Amino acid sequence: MGNLFDDIERVALARGDADAFDCGAAGTYTFADLLERAAAYDGALRSLGVQPGDRVTVQIEKCVEGVWLYLATLRAGAIYMPLNSGYTDAEIEYFVGDAEPRLVVVEPNRVEAVRILSNRTGVAASVVTLADVVGRAGDAPSVARAARADSDVAAILYTSGTTGRSKGAMISHRNLASNAKTLVRIWGFSSGDVLVHALPIYHVHGLFVALHCALLAGARTRFLAKFEIAQVTAALVGATVFMGVPTHYTRLLAERAFPQPRIALRLWISGSAPLLPETFAEFERRTGASILERYGMTEAGMIASNPLDGPRVAGTVGTPLPGVSVRVRADDGSLAPTGSPGVLEIRGDSVFGGYWRNAEKTRASFTNDGYFVTGDVVTRDSNGVISIVGRQNDMIISGGLNVYPKEIEEQIDALGGVHESAVIGVPHPDFGEGVVAIVDCAKGALTEADVIAPLRARLASFKVPKRVVFVDALPRNAMGKVQKNLLRDTYRTLFEATSR
Repeated sequence: MGNLFDDIERVALARGDADAFDCGAAGTYTFADLLERAAAYDGALRSLGVQPGDRVTVQIEKCVEGVWLYLATLRAGAIYMPLNSGYTDAEIEYFVGDAEPRLVVVEPNRVEAVRILSNRTGVAASVVTLADVVGRAGDAPSVARAARADSDVAAILYTSGTTGRSKGAMISHRNLASNAKTLVRIWGFSSGDVLVHALPIYHVHGLFVALHCALLAGARTRFLAKFEIAQVTAALVGATVFMGVPTHYTRLLAERAFPQPRIALRLWISGSAPLLPETFAEFERRTGASILERYGMTEAGMIASNPLDGPRVAGTVGTPLPGVSVRVRADDGSLAPTGSPGVLEIRGDSVFGGYWRNAEKTRASFTNDGYFVTGDVVTRDSNGVISIVGRQNDMIISGGLNVYPKEIEEQIDALGGVHESAVIGVPHPDFGEGVVAIVDCAKGALTEADVIAPLRARLASFKVPKRVVFVDALPRNAMGKVQKNLLRDTYRTLFEATSR
């Protein structure tokens, strides 16, 4: 299989002068342009001392030059390491110290600070701006593609770190190519597609799923710097595919004029966070199209998907992708019966090889027969359709009984006036953990009793929240996932206060 860039290059050579990226005022670029810029940027990387296997850490705002930099890193046989543009100095210091990159590319106002923290960690990294790379690209001599095996690491992506220090997931060329080719096939991508890309490119969703599908299909990408409603709705006219997070869909539905008559995509895809069934239903009512929800994670790319053809079930993430073997493990270690919750374990070519310089965590994350323990609690029905119940780390143990937040959240979200909820467990003097519901609803629309009373008729008593807290909005990360770790920190003393 070799270097993933080889696959991209084959498609780009065949597509030649066909448009690859439409960046609006920033210009349009053909597939031939893509190869030319990737080669030039590769030369710039080599002139900066980057060799195969070196880490190239990137923390920049989204732009098409960032795509050329990513492709050049693959071409050079180096390891691409994207970082969220919102990370602080303390976070960057940890990542640089852990990965020991050869090169760090940052925004101009970050260069001096990153140089200082890099020196503090003892890492001799060159810290430059994207403009520095672009400038060198114009003068760098031509260099041949680096030879890399399909098992070589292509990228390191750091996990969110909600349960301790972030871990660097080592993603190989095989992982990326296998996943992307499967998605192109099962989602029906072709050179005739036009993808609207409004996702960040420091994350699996925008960097690997969206970009790789378009590049390996030879499709055209309308490349937006961010999700801005007017730009997105304009870009959707004449497009065929949109990939977004649930927040993108709620923002589209908040526009009374959506959808405009000329918006008629063949495929709407949602991921990175759970899509509420209410959003699914309202979108279908408004557009006549059902959103395709899929499921993936940093360590494995995409794992499961609702079908391209056939019914898509709200609240589910579909069946495993071809080539992905899955099983569900109950709390006692046995295989969970159909319909019963358990931790999902997966195996396949898209599953990563381990965590960077963390053999202990790698061993703990894989079973003896090679399955990766995802930590996601799921159920599977008789047709193999997967529903996400929650994270193993989010599971609440109250009075010795397991409580899965998703079950309670679905009941609360169905109540009139509720926009969304998050259920967490916090320390409780009697039960170990007490169930708490954090509810986002219209101001003054509901009281605590209004939420708890209907739940008593629908849920076992140990699952009913002991407290309900109302908020204006739930905290989310850049990909729209609710940050329950922040909620647990915020309300960890809730029952201490009530027990005094």
